[in-house]
Amino acid sequence: MKKVLVIGDSCSDVFRYGTCDRLSPEAPVAVMKPTRTTGNGGMAINVLDNLKALGVEADIITNDIRPVKTRYVDEVSNQILLRVDEADEIRPITADTLQKLDFTQYDIVVISDYDKGYLSEEDIIYITNNHHMVFMDSKKKFGVWAFGAKFIKINQKEFNENLQFFVENDEIRRTRSSNLIVTEGKNGANLNLGEKFPIENELEVRYLSGAGDTFLAGLVADYINNADIRKAIRFANRCAAWVVSQKGVAVVNPEKI
Repeated sequence: MKKVLVIGDSCSDVFRYGTCDRLSPEAPVAVMKPTRTTGNGGMAINVLDNLKALGVEADIITNDIRPVKTRYVDEVSNQILLRVDEADEIRPITADTLQKLDFTQYDIVVISDYDKGYLSEEDIIYITNNHHMVFMDSKKKFGVWAFGAKFIKINQKEFNENLQFFVENDEIRRTRSSNLIVTEGKNGANLNLGEKFPIENELEVRYLSGAGDTFLAGLVADYINNADIRKAIRFANRCAAWVVSQKGVAVVNPEKI
């Protein structure tokens, strides 16, 4: 059976839902009566959970001590009233951990880099130098160090922030056979700054957080079986479209895709 390794920083996502039917007399803020609490692993763990939900055998290398992101959400409107982040700093991966990895066990390596300190640019170079099939989603400011990855997935906002770099270095990227996938929200995704992949069946958007993790997992899950990146992007679009129609950070349900 084919196998995937996920490397990157993780957090714990907590959602505290409640009803809000009045404003506080002390300040112009809603008074929330908590009704329930849910939680799940976020960031790299969310990628892992989605891969497993899609039937992919996968391991993870991530931080043991995880930041906690607590969101207070109105049960009726699904609007976030407040988000509290605790212990937001992440210790970096050790050189010993990286050097002991047996990359030959894995058909694909997925880098889920939220730029919280777990992976450095040098760590990413080491990973891409040691595996030929790396899918990467990184929140770092981009440099040519990124072009060791076979597939780079970023969202439209991140692409716009790095637009000048990608335009000026497009020939280098193509020479190194590094493919760029830009997700565009309700407009789907594009491949290598050209080919468009629209959303096939747009659903009501209820919550956007975690959609990028699901897209990345769907991309890898389909590619590992078919080695067709265009087909994989279409599948990833469907996965992400379904997930954003759910409350909170949901894990993809293959029966709904």
